[in-house]
Amino acid sequence: MTSTDRTDAVVTTGAPSGLPTAPHGEVGRGTLLGFAAYGLWGLFPLYFDVLRPAGPWEILAHRILWTLLCCVVVLLVVRDLGWVRPLLRRPRLLAGTAAAAVLIAVNWVVYVAAVTSGNTSEAALGYFLNPLVTVALGVVVLGERLRPLQWVAVATGVVAGVYLAVTGGRVPWVALTLAVSFALYGLTKKKVGVSLDAIHGLTVETVVLAPVAVVLLLVVGAQGGLEFGQHGPWHTSLLVLSGVVTAVPLLCFAAAARRIPLVSIGLIQFITPVMQLLCAVLLLGEHMPRERWVGFGIVWLALVVLTVDSLLGLRGARASRRDLPVDDCPR
Repeated sequence: MTSTDRTDAVVTTGAPSGLPTAPHGEVGRGTLLGFAAYGLWGLFPLYFDVLRPAGPWEILAHRILWTLLCCVVVLLVVRDLGWVRPLLRRPRLLAGTAAAAVLIAVNWVVYVAAVTSGNTSEAALGYFLNPLVTVALGVVVLGERLRPLQWVAVATGVVAGVYLAVTGGRVPWVALTLAVSFALYGLTKKKVGVSLDAIHGLTVETVVLAPVAVVLLLVVGAQGGLEFGQHGPWHTSLLVLSGVVTAVPLLCFAAAARRIPLVSIGLIQFITPVMQLLCAVLLLGEHMPRERWVGFGIVWLALVVLTVDSLLGLRGARASRRDLPVDDCPR
């Protein structure tokens, strides 16, 4: 298998019974990076809560511009700019990265709006649903085949969504938007990530979004709602640091997405909504009605089924690997 073939295999490997094609060391590093990314994202409710009274559009603009500055500084320090000219000659790769930029921007602004309006628990629900959406995308887009337990998990997730919509009197748009936008972002990064390093991809994404960020700041400022520099050096510093806070987990995620299967990413991300829910209920004092707890319980049941299936699949894969002749083992 050539290096190109191995890269293509990593892109298309997901939940099905096929063995992972990435080297063992790369899979291990990808797993650690995935845990780092989702652990940091789990603490985001606390960070964005202290950014109030800045609104979601202003916070989005700051995240984009300061993240771009952070990436540019890193690239200048390490003198890593030789990739820019070749990238400009690859319009399909540029288009894919631009699509990823739009998806992550949608995710950012919806998430920040949820946290700053006291709806962190619904945002957490979105990230609980995200693994199920990720698995569904593996089937629809990547042509992956699901095992029976995986179908049960996806169907249970659909039941949870319907239940929450009926009992809550409305469709949980925040949760669904977060789940779908980030699942699509993960899929897009997996498609383009093998051709573009993590920091290169994030730099291009923020370059694409920078004009939008400038317009947002101008509009918010014209309406008298700009909070930057209005609430002391601590608040201002936190807005400036939004670049580093945004870049670090995204770079970890992008690097992980290049190394491990899409469904493995879905399993690791259970960490984020658990931490977000704990932050919402225990630290931010949000009230969770009984109906939402029941809906969360149905989602957790789906995730338990998905986890059990993944563990069984992993055991089967390891057993198959042991049974292969030495010359047939993937390298």
